[in-house]
Amino acid sequence: MKLISAIIKPFKLDDVREAISEIGVEGITVSEVKGFGRQKGHTELYRGAEYQVDFLPKVKVEIAVNDDLVERLVETITQAAHTGKIGDGKIFVYNLEQAIRIRTGELDAEAL
Repeated sequence: MKLISAIIKPFKLDDVREAISEIGVEGITVSEVKGFGRQKGHTELYRGAEYQVDFLPKVKVEIAVNDDLVERLVETITQAAHTGKIGDGKIFVYNLEQAIRIRTGELDAEAL
């Protein structure tokens, strides 16, 4: 099992959700996060004053899947979240040691 963690632009969330639903992924966790990568934030103008925005709003999507779905899921997220502009995001793939469904006690693949 793997845990896929994707940091994407907020306006791409619906596209990603629809795309992963089409390949049969049923459950995701979404968090609103802030951060920066190579772009190091940006400056904005508000009421005539310029100020630095160090942390940009992003969305973190986490999905636990069986190993056989990892490649397809990563490709799907990449295509759905792509704009071609700086700050499109990153995808991280982690080994998932164990999963437990609290309600039933099911383990691992059955818990997903």
